[in-house]
Amino acid sequence: MNFSAKPLWLVGFRPFFILACAAGVVLPVVWALMFSGGLPAPQGRFSPVQWHAHEMFFGFGWAVLGGFLLTATKNWVQVRGYHGAALVGLAAAWCLERVGMAWGGAWPAALFWASNLVFLAGIVLLLLQTLLRYRKQDSFADNYFFLLVLPAFLAAKLLLLSEAHFHAGVTMSLGLFRLAFLIMLERTLTQFMKGVFQVDILRKPRLDQAIKLGAASLVFQAWMPSMLAVVVSVILAMLLLYRFLRWRPDLGFRRIELAVMYLGYLAIVAQLLLESLALRGGVAWTGSLPTHVFTFGAMGLVIPAMLVRISLGHTGRKVVFDGVDRLVVHIMLLAFVVRVVLPQWFPGAYVHWVHLAAVAWSLAFAVLGFRLTPRLLAPRVDGREH
Repeated sequence: MNFSAKPLWLVGFRPFFILACAAGVVLPVVWALMFSGGLPAPQGRFSPVQWHAHEMFFGFGWAVLGGFLLTATKNWVQVRGYHGAALVGLAAAWCLERVGMAWGGAWPAALFWASNLVFLAGIVLLLLQTLLRYRKQDSFADNYFFLLVLPAFLAAKLLLLSEAHFHAGVTMSLGLFRLAFLIMLERTLTQFMKGVFQVDILRKPRLDQAIKLGAASLVFQAWMPSMLAVVVSVILAMLLLYRFLRWRPDLGFRRIELAVMYLGYLAIVAQLLLESLALRGGVAWTGSLPTHVFTFGAMGLVIPAMLVRISLGHTGRKVVFDGVDRLVVHIMLLAFVVRVVLPQWFPGAYVHWVHLAAVAWSLAFAVLGFRLTPRLLAPRVDGREH
């Protein structure tokens, strides 16, 4: 079968953004029902919390990141990019991983770990091959950070699924996504502000490098002395704030598709400061507050806007957010308030906040998936192949 003849398999973002929307609809609701006892947790190899963290980072998160990087890397190095059977294989491997995480507790160990690692190992190898093979024509000199980030995700995944090293796996996974988001925001906000408002926002190579190096070091936070992690987190947060104030937020907040990027950026700053307080001890929050500030504030706000923007621009459409796209953003803002803010004021209703936040997240990605899927299944409207 010639999969390359189908629009779905022409570019990486097409199948993986559909899978990301499906994961965004299903996974939060399943977790909320597990959390309250309405559904049994997967049995065998990991706790319910491990399942939840893994599925949101490596199920939902990597469907998004995989689709983005498969698309972006080919543009960075000006090559055709993986398509056809390669994408079918990666999408099938992602689906197999979800099956294994749900029902693979009783499988033989070799079969379970094969199902769990084949997608991430496969996509990491393909992305590294692209970046290394065509490095001489790479548009970005700092893509060597991805040579660290991509293999490190495999280590983070294994740590997260180890009961003894779960906390290290979470901090490492979050740190890797944080670094990837900072690189993406640095590149895209510069481009968007130039395109929309014809302004050049602050780009100082030494400052940008210091931010990326600080974020890269915090990938290994779990193995740092606590005080060192506090110092690095605070310094990184201050550098990010300094840059934010010179990135023209007065203009950026005028357009919702840019405003959510700025809010996601601020959520990273807030997560760093909250994490530094937690490392010092003596602070009590309801729920894993620093983690959920990042997952709902950075991932939850930036990802929907990114999916809309890429699905429009890379299918030949004008990148304009309409009323439904703005509705999705507002639902995710509501999810942030319900999951992050309200539990601190009304901790007695924590289970209800978890349920409501899950419903809001699921609803946002259901609307998003309904909007995006027809575009992703159809040819480009401008006549180009991919």
